[in-house]
Amino acid sequence: MCGRYVQVSKLEVLEKRFEAEATQPELWQPNANVAPGTRAPVVTSDAPKSIQWYQFGFRPSWGTAQMMFLNARAEGDHNPENDPGYRGAKGIIQKPSFRKAIRSQRCLVLADAFIEGPFDRKLSEPYLVYLKDKERPFAMAGIWDSWTDPNTQRAMYSFAIITTTANEVLQHIRHPRSPVILPQSAEAAWLSPDTPLADITDLLAPWPSEGMNAYPISPAIKRPTAQGLELLQPIGPRVTPEEELRLTSHIELQGAKPR
Repeated sequence: MCGRYVQVSKLEVLEKRFEAEATQPELWQPNANVAPGTRAPVVTSDAPKSIQWYQFGFRPSWGTAQMMFLNARAEGDHNPENDPGYRGAKGIIQKPSFRKAIRSQRCLVLADAFIEGPFDRKLSEPYLVYLKDKERPFAMAGIWDSWTDPNTQRAMYSFAIITTTANEVLQHIRHPRSPVILPQSAEAAWLSPDTPLADITDLLAPWPSEGMNAYPISPAIKRPTAQGLELLQPIGPRVTPEEELRLTSHIELQGAKPR
């Protein structure tokens, strides 16, 4: 799953990169530890030129107050063993909770990195996972919906991150899943209602492992309210060796320092 991620790029960087204008710029703040229940920036299919703030934790329009999905499996009920070589059907299109959203309520989840840990240790042994070549911010594939509180009649807008099988970097840290990261060239198609569903499901693939890396960070990030760039400092070697850099330079270059 992908239950934590990093979004620290400045608002003007997000607006330029995604060619969208923030609807409520006062809500922006750097977040080194985007946790469930947090409002975070997204670009949605019904407003592709706007950056909006939705809650991390998808609640279907027909759901209950207790229902929340952080992630939506691209394979749906298929591939229960999380076989990294799975190339079969994308069962998300049949899942009752997601079949409407994957067709018409897609979004870009704006991020600079994400955080995962071994399947058995989770965030007790966290890793910061980032894209190489300073490729940040980037977009994770998401779905969104709105849910109306029956008591207050207020609408809540929320999203989930779509996950897929693990590439070699995620396998190295013994995590069986990876968020779907979209190539920049595919972002417009992901948001467009005119994109055929077959083309949408073709995008639900792991990011090439040669374009990704990771390093261990402090388990202090396990606490949902923990904040601060110090949480993102490496405490061990990277999964794939890279040219050694001073710590401050590494953070700036690899996606964890506000620009």
